[in-house]
Amino acid sequence: MSTCRPSRLAVLLRLPAVTLLAGLLLYAAAPLSAMPKGDRHETRREIDHLEDHWRNAILTANVAAMDGLLAKDYLAITANGMLQTRDEALANLRTGAVHFKSLEITDRKVRFYGNTALVTSRAEVSGTTPEGDLTGSYRYTRVYVRDAAGVWRIVSFEASRIRDGDNHK
Repeated sequence: MSTCRPSRLAVLLRLPAVTLLAGLLLYAAAPLSAMPKGDRHETRREIDHLEDHWRNAILTANVAAMDGLLAKDYLAITANGMLQTRDEALANLRTGAVHFKSLEITDRKVRFYGNTALVTSRAEVSGTTPEGDLTGSYRYTRVYVRDAAGVWRIVSFEASRIRDGDNHK
């Protein structure tokens, strides 16, 4: 009796979408740890700078700056679970439909997988959307990909409101 073992890719294809994305990133990309330490440090500083640039663009409604940060195929999942394209995100910023009064970022973690950077942070937000008040505590994940020209662009974003009480439930 022979045992047929599925390939690693076949196993990945059976996983939920989020797990699949993470698995494919790990499977397809060499870790940043293969880079010399100085290069890793410089790349981390580059992503930190882009995160600060993103925060400033949001707070000042700087559409041109945001336009330069977002990839053409950017897609977000907002805190209320709605999908938002690049064009929608830029329009919301341009029209003031989404307005941030304050945005304090803490607990930033940056991980690298080849030409992909995953950023997770906590955000204390005060602002409004067409749906109402946006004020509260959030966790978010932002994904950057370095293009062929070596430019980092944001390709994905997802935010979740932190519930009151035990954050581990």
